[in-house]
Amino acid sequence: MAPAFVLVHSLLLGPLSWAPAAARLAVHGAVAIVPSLVDATDSDDPPFWPRVTDAVNDAVEHLPHDQPIRIVAHSNAGLFVPVIAHAARRPVAGCLFVDASLPARTGPSPAASPERLDHLRTMVTEGRLPPWTTWWDEDDVARLFPDPQTASAVSAEQPRLPLSFYQERIPVPAGWSDRPCGYLLFGPPYDRMAQDARERGWDVDQVPGGHLHQLVDPDAVAARTIAMTRGWVSAAHLG
Repeated sequence: MAPAFVLVHSLLLGPLSWAPAAARLAVHGAVAIVPSLVDATDSDDPPFWPRVTDAVNDAVEHLPHDQPIRIVAHSNAGLFVPVIAHAARRPVAGCLFVDASLPARTGPSPAASPERLDHLRTMVTEGRLPPWTTWWDEDDVARLFPDPQTASAVSAEQPRLPLSFYQERIPVPAGWSDRPCGYLLFGPPYDRMAQDARERGWDVDQVPGGHLHQLVDPDAVAARTIAMTRGWVSAAHLG
């Protein structure tokens, strides 16, 4: 049975950020699921990672219990891949990081560096951050999207994350990366993460583009995702 793709969106965005690529994967005959993590940060109190793993498990509950999954994580969702894989209730064939943050090699992963956390504190109102697309220059944000309609729809899903999200330390269970892992790069500044992935011995490939390139060219991203994970079914195992 072919593994299903589980496309995990950034906690700063919503499932629409993966929807076009999921549709292209379906055209190729693949099963593609996009769990919604928007409610995972409803509370101001960490830990948030158990709510993330629960949301992913709930989203794939309808799949056959022996159907493997491929975890495909974008942006800061990469930090949650180890706990998602560890908590999975079905075989995990492998993990693909797409222009994503990488978990720590040892110990828990900090959700933000001390320097970034200091900067984020200056943006907080009533304990929560503004929507992610308002953090940057309007023209720079517009270039990340294929058109204004997509920008409007994706932006409307954005949660206001609590500052406590970035104060969290996310566990990295032992053995999570014993399964195949890979990194699909779009461009800077995630080229540093891609180099880290190479040093970990993972396959690395690139589809050049901005950070939301899965919205701009979902055909290319879907095709490269399939190509990079094609051989992973034989390695599937439970977390």
